[in-house]
Amino acid sequence: MLASCAPVKNIYNKKSDQKNTLYEGEPALTKIEKKQSVSINDEVLSLEKSFKNSNFTIQNNVTIILSKNDNPDTVRQFINIVELAVYKKKLKNISFEINLYENTNQLIDFLNSSNLSGKIFIGPLSTADTKLLERYCNEGALFFSFSSDKNLAENCIFLLNFFPENEMRTVFEYFPNNSKIALLYPENAYGFGINKIIDEIANQSNSVIINRASYNENLTNVSDAIKELGKYELRKYELNRQKKILASKKDEESKKRLRKLERFQTTKDFDFTHLIIADYGLRLLQVAPLLPYYDIDPNIVRFVGTGAWDDEVFYDEPSLNGSIYPGIEFSKRKNLIEDYYLLYNEKLKRTSTLPYDLVGLLDFVIKNNYTLSSFYTLLDESNTKFSGVDGSFFFLKNAIERDLSILKIDDGNANLISE
Repeated sequence: MLASCAPVKNIYNKKSDQKNTLYEGEPALTKIEKKQSVSINDEVLSLEKSFKNSNFTIQNNVTIILSKNDNPDTVRQFINIVELAVYKKKLKNISFEINLYENTNQLIDFLNSSNLSGKIFIGPLSTADTKLLERYCNEGALFFSFSSDKNLAENCIFLLNFFPENEMRTVFEYFPNNSKIALLYPENAYGFGINKIIDEIANQSNSVIINRASYNENLTNVSDAIKELGKYELRKYELNRQKKILASKKDEESKKRLRKLERFQTTKDFDFTHLIIADYGLRLLQVAPLLPYYDIDPNIVRFVGTGAWDDEVFYDEPSLNGSIYPGIEFSKRKNLIEDYYLLYNEKLKRTSTLPYDLVGLLDFVIKNNYTLSSFYTLLDESNTKFSGVDGSFFFLKNAIERDLSILKIDDGNANLISE
């Protein structure tokens, strides 16, 4: 059980010399503001209000449900960050209990035996377990799952994750009018997912998708994919054709032009102005240098990443210098990262800001005695947004959306260039 009345010294033991720098206290929810467009989706609310006990007050005891089959490091940090939020925000109205289950049968048995009217659950982490939850909506339960499957975001199931749709909308809103976009992606769930959503997002923007190419997850054909995307052979053929023409001429201007073209392997007339590279991790560090190697010039074509680039490991890769990606400034979460490291002696995972901000939201709801009905209204997709450590956020069709900025990688740093 995690409760705000527990002695703070319980989590100070590891770094007792840092007591004066931690837990000065911060608002559980630092800001609530109305979005410019305020409306209520009557169809959604009528369904939600039909649930049993819709006027039941939200319970002040929140249960974290995690599987013992989840990554143990992720589970440990998940619990740590909730503990840190309780103390750092000095919460007084909310407590947490933790239920670790062995399998889906144990999860179902636990939920069946719980008082679900106005009960909030944080978890599960997996999509498979999240699929079991909708049956409990009519009993008044509320779930904040970390599944990446947005099809599960409905009724009483709210999803917290870093969703590519949110990120791609941000970059397409940033692109100059009439930008021509190419997409390069790996043949895995992440790459296929972005390829699936990008056309609809592009169609709602002032930019157009010009070309796309994919490569095996093991990178065996990545060179061929890059050549195809950039029309390497065609541009090489065109450059050689120009060289032959100039070589047949004897005037000084032609000779001067020929000497200039000899420095290049291909022409620089690209079909696209921006290249979205939908990859991350070690693969990105292997793919990125191949782009200029095969004459996709980052000085001419702007490289664009996803929110998965929000990691300093990519900032020192020369071929990514000048690239942009959607994200939040590091300074927004710097204090949280430092506090977490001092207490738990490990690096804060990028995804851990999500449960941290969620704790503040739940405390606000409980402190203000929200009912199920008023809770659904609060999280209506166009009604209210909240300000957290990872920027402003709200819920769109039960899935979290964040107000992202555009960051530019520049000499080992990621700098804000657009809000």
